Amino acid sequence: MFNNRAKKKIVLLVGHPDTGQTHTRELAVLYEAAAKKAGHEVQKFHVGEMHFDPILYKGYKVIQPLEPDLQKLQDAIRQCDHFVVLYPNWWCTMPALLKGLFDRIWLPGFAFTMRKNKQGVRTVGWDKLLKGKTARVIVLSGTHPLLVRLFFGNYTNELARGVLWFAGFNVRTTCFGPSEHAPEWKLNSWRRQVIRLGRLGE
Repeated sequence: MFNNRAKKKIVLLVGHPDTGQTHTRELAVLYEAAAKKAGHEVQKFHVGEMHFDPILYKGYKVIQPLEPDLQKLQDAIRQCDHFVVLYPNWWCTMPALLKGLFDRIWLPGFAFTMRKNKQGVRTVGWDKLLKGKTARVIVLSGTHPLLVRLFFGNYTNELARGVLWFAGFNVRTTCFGPSEHAPEWKLNSWRRQVIRLGRLGE
């Protein structure tokens, strides 16, 4: 469960590949500042500033050695209490670079293990190796979130459930939009929400 009073080790991952000023980056900065001010420990990563090959060439048949930036992120996630991922909704999913990051680091032995019998044959189910941690997925979309969900379904499901929940995280999602040409009053509302989440470590 989410515990608002405990001081947490938080990993903050900015999933927008643009290293310039974006709404995603601004909200991440506000979250980080509020969390640190409240006494939480925060490690921030920006996918656009990390150096790694996002392509998983052989699937799990051949495990590619992780680059130092990916190793550092894996270690931080392993040790954290709470994991926050912010990204823009592009074509009802996350940006390709962010997807490539999870393809590379979300490995057997780190995030999960598939169950096997004594003969080494896969059976039903899997073990969630990151159980007991919490996560927050914050998504910005160019269209109103309710319209996106109405026409295309739950566009946060791929990361929130397919990746994080699969590994054991207790996940909550926050969706903002429409973000393009958003008026200042709406941006301020989003900023206040993110500052509150940072302060609570949620």
